[in-house]
Amino acid sequence: MPVLDLAIIGVYILVMLGVGVYFMRRNADADDYYLAGRSMGSLHIGLSVVATDVGGGFSIGLGGLGFAMGISGSWMLFTGLIGAWTSAVLLIPRVRKLGVEHRFYTLPEFFGHHYGSRVAFLAGIISAVGYLGFTASQILAGAKLASAAFEGLSIETALLVMGCIVVIYTVMGGLKAVIYTDTIQWAVLMVGLCGVGIPVAYFAVGGLGAMRSSVPPEFFSLGNVGWARLVNWMVTIVPIWYVGMTLYQRIYASRSEADAKRAWFIAGLFEYPVMAFMGVLLGLMARVAADQGMFASLGFGDVNALDAEMGLPLLLRRVLPVGLKGLMVSAYFSAIMSTADSCLMASSGNVTTDILDRFLPFDATSPRAVRLSQIVTAVLGAAALVLAGAMQNVLQLMLYSYAFMVSGLFVPVVGVLTGHTRSRGGAFWAMLLGGITTSGLAAAEGANALALPLGLDANIFGITVSALVFVAFNGRREEP
Repeated sequence: MPVLDLAIIGVYILVMLGVGVYFMRRNADADDYYLAGRSMGSLHIGLSVVATDVGGGFSIGLGGLGFAMGISGSWMLFTGLIGAWTSAVLLIPRVRKLGVEHRFYTLPEFFGHHYGSRVAFLAGIISAVGYLGFTASQILAGAKLASAAFEGLSIETALLVMGCIVVIYTVMGGLKAVIYTDTIQWAVLMVGLCGVGIPVAYFAVGGLGAMRSSVPPEFFSLGNVGWARLVNWMVTIVPIWYVGMTLYQRIYASRSEADAKRAWFIAGLFEYPVMAFMGVLLGLMARVAADQGMFASLGFGDVNALDAEMGLPLLLRRVLPVGLKGLMVSAYFSAIMSTADSCLMASSGNVTTDILDRFLPFDATSPRAVRLSQIVTAVLGAAALVLAGAMQNVLQLMLYSYAFMVSGLFVPVVGVLTGHTRSRGGAFWAMLLGGITTSGLAAAEGANALALPLGLDANIFGITVSALVFVAFNGRREEP
């Protein structure tokens, strides 16, 4: 990559690290580190929420869907709009009120209030593990982008570089650094996509006429998606808005309930239609470029053998001129890091507040709490790097992580919202058996030992088991 592009990317990375250093010096206690002092406004929260949710996994993943199936891949983020707006109305009022009253930091503390400490502990484990996997998926997305954009850079080296950058500024600055860098990263992403990526790629592939003549007509149809895939997306993604630790942190970090609700409405609109269509359109143009043989000189002449998620990074490498390539790669790095840092903070918050606190009491008001939190964040970041190196598919790893959390945590949250919280055993076993069911079925399917009926996702069966267990326990006499 030319020196100018490298310089642009380098300056961008230094700015992100600088934000981490700035807030590291201003974090007095755990409120500052994990909840940004509980003083954030709706715009910063909203941009941080959408940057976290869409991020690199969905950005690269959406490009892969656009490459493989065209604009109908945008339906995946329509589920994000539904999740954001419904949770703003149904979830935020209750979560925000209890968070203020009891100084909560995490989702498991919310569970503990309703179901007891044993349920809170299990929820902390499920959330920590799920977000560790999600962090790994974002680092893997960054590595794929970097290895495609930088000639001669292996995915293994890219994993190490991307992972270290994310971990360092997250460890230093905490949630306030994450939220402010998310705002910067989202602005960079929007400028990169709207002002650079889409227009340059559009003209490079020959415009709409060339696109229509290159790919099948169904690639331009919103109906090019099966019902099973829509159900899988809906059941996997909508519930994450009710169980996502990153979202609970931002509800607690907001200045008021009204600010939190506005932030969720902002995030929903940015998810769909804005990011949904920009992502799949770039992926579609990457497919056109591949069909036109534009990647042959890069060693990717066979379209059928090309990883769909590599299409978009290769397009950027092939069509962007010096300077703009650095800006566009920085834009996608922005998306990736904005999700990775938030997920790492979520996993760290679960481990510190919900797991370690049972053995080593956590004094959130002590300055030493910040140092302990930084150590935990660094250890989890290293673990995410190892996990990312063991996986190959960004979207698969991301959706596995989503499904693991959703199948374990969603039904007990619904129990809180509907007032069915009398059975602590029901919540515990619903979480445990739901998570085990999904994990077991997904592992068997991944090993080609099992084919799930109708192409449905393992998460659907996990949630079903969780719901049945929860209802069965709540039908019994109230526990003491």
